[in-house]
Amino acid sequence: MTELTARDVQDAAANLEPVTARTPALSALSLDQAASWPVVCKAENLQRTGSFKFRGAYHHASSLPAQERARGLIGASSGNHAQALALTGRLLEVPATVVIPADAPAPKVEGVRALGGRVVTYHRGSEDRDALVADLATQGGLAIVPSANSRHIMAGAGTVALELLAEHPEIETLVIPVGGGGLAAGSATIAKHLYPGIKIIGVEPEEGADTLLSMRCGQRIALPEAPVTIADGLGHSSPSPLTWAVNSKLLDTVVTVTDQDITTAMAFAFRHLKVVVEPSGACALAAVLRGLIPHESGTIGVVISGGGVDLPTFQRLIDHPAHRKARAHV
Repeated sequence: MTELTARDVQDAAANLEPVTARTPALSALSLDQAASWPVVCKAENLQRTGSFKFRGAYHHASSLPAQERARGLIGASSGNHAQALALTGRLLEVPATVVIPADAPAPKVEGVRALGGRVVTYHRGSEDRDALVADLATQGGLAIVPSANSRHIMAGAGTVALELLAEHPEIETLVIPVGGGGLAAGSATIAKHLYPGIKIIGVEPEEGADTLLSMRCGQRIALPEAPVTIADGLGHSSPSPLTWAVNSKLLDTVVTVTDQDITTAMAFAFRHLKVVVEPSGACALAAVLRGLIPHESGTIGVVISGGGVDLPTFQRLIDHPAHRKARAHV
């Protein structure tokens, strides 16, 4: 792959403009006070299908030769990319198959089926999802749409930062969750092009710090075991090759947050920003609230990447004694 460029992201923005929602940038005085700096949050939980993933999935699939995509699309995901792929298939009028963990959150699976996607489940730890995807693709002549490891996926995801920085050019530090790495790679590419001095901080769950450990080692590494974290969308064992090539050069640093940090951020977003955020989507905000972001001046930009969580799970995660105590003082 040739180097990902700002032009790739700008071209993706033009392609996506008719089909994506221009999500709002949220702010609150209480958030500024908690962070000790002005903060704006790009609310991709309000994107179509509930996460930023639709941007990359649609851009990748719509960029395929028509004859290739007409046979159908297939991809693997813990849920958000799956819903994005299902909607993409619906809009492009081609069948979409998604391979999802058997324990994926029910709303995400139901969302795929509601959009007309075919669901194939697999068991984490005992089945190789990539091999399953490859087999199904070969059998059906389907085009694989990766969740992160694609130039078009990265470019589409990078439109999140392009929109945010267009509205808030005063941002001096951009904080982004890192799972497969597509969002971080695309966002860092366009952000560093527009504002070379901007800092890009990646955030991972403590139990799934594959990008952080890879950066420390200077090469891609694989975690010895599959990560166990409530941030299921960020539970990757190793960075994707293409995203790693970008992120290893452009991310200024990567920090980690605990599951408790994440649920605290979810509760904070609900109370003060009036939005429902899934665990993976709350990681960047969690790092800001914990004071983990190296920042010296200006505004902090935060990407809230998704909102795919059902009500019982959301209530269970935020119903912690510390959160109840905080509510009592609001």
